[in-house]
Amino acid sequence: MIIIFIFPFIWMISTSLKTTQEAIQIPPSIIPSKIVIENYIQAWSSGPFLRYLGNSLFITLSVLVIQFIVMVPAAYAFSKIRFKGSNILFGIILIGLMVPSQITFLPIYMMMSKAELINTYVPLILPFMTSSFGIFLLRQNFMQISDEIIEAAKLDNSSDLKIMFKVMLPMAKPAVITFVLFSFIYHWNNYFWPLVMSNSDLVRTLPIGVAMLKESEGVTNWNVVMAGNVMLTAPILLLYTILNNKVKNAFAYSGIK
Repeated sequence: MIIIFIFPFIWMISTSLKTTQEAIQIPPSIIPSKIVIENYIQAWSSGPFLRYLGNSLFITLSVLVIQFIVMVPAAYAFSKIRFKGSNILFGIILIGLMVPSQITFLPIYMMMSKAELINTYVPLILPFMTSSFGIFLLRQNFMQISDEIIEAAKLDNSSDLKIMFKVMLPMAKPAVITFVLFSFIYHWNNYFWPLVMSNSDLVRTLPIGVAMLKESEGVTNWNVVMAGNVMLTAPILLLYTILNNKVKNAFAYSGIK
């Protein structure tokens, strides 16, 4: 199983270091006969990749920040505050888990087009300002935290805002890190939405830039394409390596308090 999951990454890195002829030769080889670092230089210089990288970082981090501003109070309210219609509202949020973005993109695109916001950062950030999955995940973790802890914090004159971010959020740290990883991967790799909502390099992201490497003078240079994919996946692999243990703890010990 490990070989099955790791082999595509090995093949990607191996191909990114080959010559064009060796990348398409049959039978293929795993170990390059000659290391070609120039593939990465060619991929990076084939377009405004620094701009693409900056756009991806800005959009992904902006989405994460806004999602937390919205979903932490929502998860706290659904888990610890009793109010009329909470179950119905939470059910509506769960419906959002079942609706793919490919269905909602057309009305959002028309709305953004009428507002003349196409080819700006707004349609790439605003539609993702909340996450049904994130609210659900945090709510389930908040529900496992004893109400006595909240009551003790209120006795110390702590506001709900302080309880949310100073008490609840640190205790749900594994779930928070898990959501950060999942959300980062999704928005970092998102290709469809930036492709629809942008038409110039001003706001294009890294996945679109890598996809544009595929055709060069009518010939697919797979070694250059794979070099671009290595640059695209490197931040994700680095982030997962750092947060690996926290993610496993979120799933393995979320029921133990």
